[in-house]
Amino acid sequence: MTTATFRAYGFSAVGGPENQLFLDLPMLEPGPGELLVEVRAAGINPADWKSRSGGPGPVPSRFPAVLGREVSGIVRGVGQDVEGFAVGDEVFGSTAPTAGGYGEYSLLWAASSAHKPPQVAWTDAAALPVAVCTAYDGIVSLGLREGATLLVNGIGGGVGVAAAQLARNGGVAVVGTASEGKRELVESLGATLVGYGPGVADRVRELLPAGVDAVFDMVGGDALREVAGLVKDPANLISIADKTLVKELGGRDVERRRTTKVYSEVAALVADGSLSPHVVDVRPLDEAPQALAAVESGHAMGKVVLRM
Repeated sequence: MTTATFRAYGFSAVGGPENQLFLDLPMLEPGPGELLVEVRAAGINPADWKSRSGGPGPVPSRFPAVLGREVSGIVRGVGQDVEGFAVGDEVFGSTAPTAGGYGEYSLLWAASSAHKPPQVAWTDAAALPVAVCTAYDGIVSLGLREGATLLVNGIGGGVGVAAAQLARNGGVAVVGTASEGKRELVESLGATLVGYGPGVADRVRELLPAGVDAVFDMVGGDALREVAGLVKDPANLISIADKTLVKELGGRDVERRRTTKVYSEVAALVADGSLSPHVVDVRPLDEAPQALAAVESGHAMGKVVLRM
């Protein structure tokens, strides 16, 4: 009897891209609280190559491990204690720790999954759980009022692009730091570009002498330290890139709410056209190495997604 297998892309050990490889794996079985999904698309994030490199963030305890943390697809199996999902449902969500996303099949946490609206493309849905929903949680936590000002430090990536749109939709004026090559992207979001590099805080003050009401940081390190003084109230300084430093500066990390409710709210915004994940690069699974390299280089202008 032939055992069913599926194709995936992952890594064999912690280290560099040389440890990445294509895999033929035994078919997955959904455990309690899990959904078996036939993958239609998988999002690519910096957390993927960081996991392969040994952190920061979760690193697999067993190898080979499949890369990826977010997918969209069709439910093919439902584990015990799962409510609200059935075989045949079109869904998107966060992968279970035992399964990555770069493959023909994956396992999702049912509690961190949602139904895909028919108006939302598979590739857009796959881009939501990590970057876009992180941006949503950050903007909601800031609670900025109409007319407030927000600095998005590192606006050109997936989280920054979504944060800028969400803030703009709430009537917030957005300034974003990025390289000059991302000017067109930044301005298309309704934001004002301030170039990276030494003196960035001074350049922001040329536009906004009184500073800003909030900073949403995607960069960390010295770049975070330089812009921290621009925020009027340190409680409105948040970072997804440097948990230790942001707390040292009086700010805070972004609390992630990976729930069906949040994912559904974000998908509804995409469905009605008020939010775009800016998927700019869609590649087949065969090009997973090149797709991940584009994200690891830091030059991707928007979201990179694999289509199965």
